Amino acid sequence: MCGIAGIVALENISDKLVKSIQNLEYRGYDSCGIAILNGNSKVQVRKNTGFVAAVAEREGFGEVTGNIGIAHTRWATHGKVTKENAHPHPSCDGAFCVVHNGIISNYTKLRLKLKKLGHIFKSETDTEVITHLVEHHYKKSVEKAFVSALKELEGTYAITLISP
Repeated sequence: MCGIAGIVALENISDKLVKSIQNLEYRGYDSCGIAILNGNSKVQVRKNTGFVAAVAEREGFGEVTGNIGIAHTRWATHGKVTKENAHPHPSCDGAFCVVHNGIISNYTKLRLKLKKLGHIFKSETDTEVITHLVEHHYKKSVEKAFVSALKELEGTYAITLISP
């Protein structure tokens, strides 16, 4: 299993997100990352392999500013231990970002479908199909796109999504 944190606040949350996932770091996690909305309609993503404190320093988690964000610690189930496989995973257009805990058992089928539709995958994870599904279904409502994406998923999971 992995650790997920999400925070909405009135002030900058980067330090709080790091503390949150450090509190969840109790076994052999292989990577971590954060995604924060910075007010200009862009999600900033920082992630890499290693323990939280080392990755936070190396990737400059504290330099990312914003008041809405998600964070994740990963224990690999799909894909090698690489920066690309670390969470969070943004959509092609960067408008959506997802962290996930669990297994998407039909991810191979969904990945092939989305690739045929032009989506470009940057990881080997099952999680990345979620963000591309949301992007695929998005018209005007993030909530409707998320619900539509969830209807296509098979497995057991917890998901956190952010979008400007």
